[in-house]
Amino acid sequence: MNTAFIGLDYIIDIMHSDGKIARSAAHAAQRDIIRKANRALAIAASNGWLKLLVKVGFAPNYLDQPKSSPMFGRAAQFGALKLGERGTDFHPELKVTADDLVIVKPRVSAFYATPLEAVLRANKIERLIVAGVSSSWAVQATVRDAHDRDYQVLIAEDACAAGDESEHQDSMKLMSAIARIITVDDMESL
Repeated sequence: MNTAFIGLDYIIDIMHSDGKIARSAAHAAQRDIIRKANRALAIAASNGWLKLLVKVGFAPNYLDQPKSSPMFGRAAQFGALKLGERGTDFHPELKVTADDLVIVKPRVSAFYATPLEAVLRANKIERLIVAGVSSSWAVQATVRDAHDRDYQVLIAEDACAAGDESEHQDSMKLMSAIARIITVDDMESL
């Protein structure tokens, strides 16, 4: 089955201790998700799967920032999520290669206003393995959109993090109705 691995928002501002809005940083470190994301990327590469890394970000002048959003409305005030600055760089330990397609998204879901679906269709992708930060926002929004677009969706649970373990587990429980919850180790046998 044609498969893609999608890694979401493994960026400094969101999940690194130096990030400007990194409410998931401690949980991400505790769960060692960068090491697991690197392993997931390596498994995807060895299987010849499409590898996509998606990150949220706004233009330097924040004209595309949704000002009324409770989530993104204060990004400019904090100087967060500004494309071209360190905060939207991937975590320094994430092993990004030239074979990884990087997609920038302006909202929570990786499908919203991005070329993601066109890329998946062009590559005849049927199955998505999704991981990232945060479990309760980017992962959940992307998984819901993928489900509604009729992809077979799996979540590499141990390569995800949220504000805390309870929030993460609640998200996994909720998404288990529309996606198969797996581990990075499980990716080896797909």
